[in-house]
Amino acid sequence: MTDRTQGTGGAPRRALGAKGPDELRAQIEQTRSRLGDTVEELAARADVKGRAKARAADLRDRAGAMTVGLRGTAAQAGHRAQEKATLVGHKAQERVGVVGHKAQERVGVAGHRAQERAVLVGHRTQERALQVGHRAQEKATSMGHRAEQAVPGPVTDAVQACRRNPRPVMIAGAACAAAVAAALLVRRYKRRTCQ
Repeated sequence: MTDRTQGTGGAPRRALGAKGPDELRAQIEQTRSRLGDTVEELAARADVKGRAKARAADLRDRAGAMTVGLRGTAAQAGHRAQEKATLVGHKAQERVGVVGHKAQERVGVAGHRAQERAVLVGHRTQERALQVGHRAQEKATSMGHRAEQAVPGPVTDAVQACRRNPRPVMIAGAACAAAVAAALLVRRYKRRTCQ
């Protein structure tokens, strides 16, 4: 058996008993404090509802932060796409103009036919772009409804803002489609004139 005054390795250890009433009171107070801390810690672990609320609040905050980040990223991507579409549109328009003048000088009738076809394809492309824009708007609205139901707070505000301003998205889509159509027409026309 080991002696209460002997610690590990045979080193003497302080006796467990108090030497006087003041020391005993201090030990009791210290034990009460530790016991109170332990009870608070156990109560916090047992409070599943409170922990779940804290976790939900944390997840809501994260979702809000992600929404803000996604909104910023989407806005930047939209601006970049719009700028690129405008640049491509201007370049395509310049190329179409030069090719159109040369073709008109060489063969006037062929130039008129190409212009009519370009207008027709442009209208078709514009219609398709509007349809794609409407579909994208419907999908965004549907996704917005799902997001609004899944995550309350800042996310619903962002979805409502997108629903109120769908026009810039549709304009960017139509501009991209028009630029692609113009590039395809230029390519087709170059192939025909080279043959």
